[in-house]
Amino acid sequence: MKENKEELRSRIGDLAYEITQNAATERPFTGEYDNFFEEGIYVDVVSGEVLFSSRDKYNSGCGWPAFTRPIENRMLTNHADFSHNMHRVEVRSREAGSHLGHVFPDGPQDKGGLRYCINSAALKFIPFEEMEAAGYGEYIKIFKN
Repeated sequence: MKENKEELRSRIGDLAYEITQNAATERPFTGEYDNFFEEGIYVDVVSGEVLFSSRDKYNSGCGWPAFTRPIENRMLTNHADFSHNMHRVEVRSREAGSHLGHVFPDGPQDKGGLRYCINSAALKFIPFEEMEAAGYGEYIKIFKN
């Protein structure tokens, strides 16, 4: 059974709810994962769908967690965002449709040139040591090379 809005807000918290469901943004340099570089994966806080790997995370200095790419492109959808008198590309999770953040073409050139600027509150971190037990064992291979 699908949770209603109140149940979802209660489960993930007010900030995560506003970001994922209403496209809000956390203040820069305040997110839990901005300056966080432990080995593991990042999943959608709403659905648990796998999104990013710590292997692709870098310190961009933008104030939000930044990744050079998702684990698989099919895990995200891109949408034109013309809010705040700007044209940006919004990034959402495919399964839950959660607003995650935006993607910009100013990332490291040697890694493809993209910067996925993602709200910490839209993510849940699964440490490498806990991936198997949490049901993400198929992604352990990312860290084996």
